[in-house]
Amino acid sequence: MTTRHTVAPKGQGGRGAYRTIGEAIRAASPGDLVVIAPGTWTENLVLDRAVVLTAEHGRGSVVIAPPPGEAPAVTVAGPDCALHNITVWGSDAGLPAVSVSPGAGLVLEECSVEGGRVQAKGPEDEEGGTTALVLRRCRLEGARLAGLHLAGSVRARVEDTAVTGVDGTGVVLSGTASLDAVRLRLERTTGSGVRLRGRSRLRLTDSVLAGSGRAGLLLEDATEATAGESRIETPGAAGVHLTGSARAELTDCKIRGAAASGLVVQETARLSASGCSVADAGANGLLVTGAGEAELADCRIDRSTFSAVHLAGTAVGRLADCRVRGGAEHGVHATGEARVELTDCGIVDVAMTGVSILERAVATLTGCRVAGSAAGIGIGSPTGSTVADSTVTGTKEIGVQVAKGAAASLAGIRISGAGAAGLVVDEGAEATVTGGWVENCAGSGAVVWTGARPEMTGLRIDRPGKNGVFLAEGAGGTFTGLDVSRAGFPALHVAAGADPVFRHCRVRDCAEALGTDEGAKPVLEDCTADGAPLTFGAPAAAAANGTSGTAPAAKAAKTGGDDTEEPEEENLEDLLGELHELVGLDRVKQDVGSLVKLMQTVRRREEAGLPAPPLSRHLVFAGNPGTGKTTVARLYGRLLKALGLLRRGHLIEVDRTALVGEYVGHTGPKTTAAFNRALGGVLFIDEAYSLAPALAGNDFGTEAVATLVKLMEDHRDDVVVIAAGYPGDMHRFIGSNPGLASRFGRTLLFEDYESAELVSIVEFQAGQHRYELTPTARTELLGLFEGMPRGEGFGNGRSARQIFQEMTERQAQRVAELSAPTSEELISLEAQDLPHPAAR
Repeated sequence: MTTRHTVAPKGQGGRGAYRTIGEAIRAASPGDLVVIAPGTWTENLVLDRAVVLTAEHGRGSVVIAPPPGEAPAVTVAGPDCALHNITVWGSDAGLPAVSVSPGAGLVLEECSVEGGRVQAKGPEDEEGGTTALVLRRCRLEGARLAGLHLAGSVRARVEDTAVTGVDGTGVVLSGTASLDAVRLRLERTTGSGVRLRGRSRLRLTDSVLAGSGRAGLLLEDATEATAGESRIETPGAAGVHLTGSARAELTDCKIRGAAASGLVVQETARLSASGCSVADAGANGLLVTGAGEAELADCRIDRSTFSAVHLAGTAVGRLADCRVRGGAEHGVHATGEARVELTDCGIVDVAMTGVSILERAVATLTGCRVAGSAAGIGIGSPTGSTVADSTVTGTKEIGVQVAKGAAASLAGIRISGAGAAGLVVDEGAEATVTGGWVENCAGSGAVVWTGARPEMTGLRIDRPGKNGVFLAEGAGGTFTGLDVSRAGFPALHVAAGADPVFRHCRVRDCAEALGTDEGAKPVLEDCTADGAPLTFGAPAAAAANGTSGTAPAAKAAKTGGDDTEEPEEENLEDLLGELHELVGLDRVKQDVGSLVKLMQTVRRREEAGLPAPPLSRHLVFAGNPGTGKTTVARLYGRLLKALGLLRRGHLIEVDRTALVGEYVGHTGPKTTAAFNRALGGVLFIDEAYSLAPALAGNDFGTEAVATLVKLMEDHRDDVVVIAAGYPGDMHRFIGSNPGLASRFGRTLLFEDYESAELVSIVEFQAGQHRYELTPTARTELLGLFEGMPRGEGFGNGRSARQIFQEMTERQAQRVAELSAPTSEELISLEAQDLPHPAAR
């Protein structure tokens, strides 16, 4: 029979009431109830028998506080003890406020523990018994080192309990302790939220771990944890971190805003997650290193700061029906000897490569989707990855790349809307392509680089912006059942020394069927172009417009000019006169004239056997569009030729597209080829600032700049480079590489044309084409230019030339209505021929 013992201050509680809680406990028998009156009771309690302590007037009315410097306030040494509705204060935040001894048992219900931890210790092993602890609807606050510490053979259950404001770890389990936590809310800890060590076990259900200073959930050694329908929010390190041989299983959990990676698996740890989501991680969404393994099903990883999934070492990652969205780096990145298996996964809008496989890692992709990333799938490992029945859409750069020395097997893959080449097999790579489709890519459908010899069977290529298949120098391979349609360049392009074999291939509706460089050795077996046999070395009947079945590479990409003919000898004075006849550009004319005089002096010193002063002939032309930069650049080359400082003086005009490649390893050769065409003359780089974008990242433009700097040094006396672009952007270009500032020592500023100068340009154009402006037309044309907005779309001299063209078109329509126009009427441009300002 349960006996009730009352504890109350003197004068309260009636006859038989105890004046201290300790007296009541000593008088109680196992199973008795101790009812405590409101107040703060300064005692060190020892519960050495099965008693229940409860507050007479409910939660918050009774406080148990130990004497100063003494701890703990409550020591439990017996089984089946309980505290109801009681607040316990600790005397030192770093010491236990409530301590449960080995073999004892305690239930805390509707209690608060402040300024000290709850600690339960069990025997070293379960043969010595267990310690039992239950917390229901409790609050643990203000401890140091740990809020709840379970060590040894302890079995604990926590329900609807908050652990908060801990200067250290919220909950610590060690030894063989186990904890079943339901609706635990843990927040504001300077260390990890929950930490498991030894062989401890945790089951977490419907709980929240928020605002930890380190990992939300940390598993070490041989620990195990399961978590379901729980949230880990804004941890100061990883959301869930496994090391040692730990094991964790997560179901329907959410990890948000981790300062480091959302999920971390290290050493030989194993993680299983289903229906979970990781968002806004400060590093990776999932990081697996060492020999760790992670298996995710139906999970989401959104907006990672690093790669969404990163595997290194000998790690293994298996993802099924998972989604990756957003992120500043790769979607999935595997290095070392890691192995990744992706099944029915989607990767969308990552800033770098959707799936990147490097070093000796291995990937298996089945039924996956990559969309909107910079590049789609990049395989740089020689150990043999496979991609089957997967799609890559809307990439800004290459769709799928098998990088230098790598090996891959692609089956049933679909690549659509790539911003560069669809499929690239790089130098020395091994690739087998079976079936699949490449469509609507801006570059070539498939690119095979030097030394690569892929086997492609049944691949369909539709509407590539350039070639259907491009084979670089020395490339080869076997292409069977290839279908190329609607290519903008020759469907099949074969460079010098390349010896591919095309069997049973079909070309349809292409600009040209076959383009070859000198020394190309393609073999065509049973191939057709628009239904007619396609052969090498003879005109292709497939070319319905009568073009040849072979074509030089120049047909695939136009150069800036004809660099095969030697320019005529020109007189320096005549060229200077031509310069000064240009409309406007007074400052530029003066600068160029000064340069010519300086170079004349340099030339004379060289002829006299004197050392020439240091001189950089390379220039920056800074100005808005249409201000005559190209015209002056062409004249500058001819002037240097006349001075004997350049062999030919011709101009090769290029822009970013002529220098920057579509895939790794393409930019250097492409830049070198453009530069070599300019040897002996001028390389004019229009919009040069585009080679150094404000947010460069992994942009290939930086490689083009580095290549240019080296070539300018290697050929310093045989070429002049002029970099042109908007004034404000050219500073960024010059600053993008330390070698540029020393080589571009002079900038010529091309100012916008005044309105009167634009009128002069129109008059010059008219004189060249035997037209004349009437005085009224000249006056109104000046007004038109003066009223024209000088915004971003204004074209300076280009606008003047466009207006002249419009005037001639309007004049032609007007004169066509005259029955017998006179010679004067045929050449006169009148005010009514001017375009209306509103139409511009």
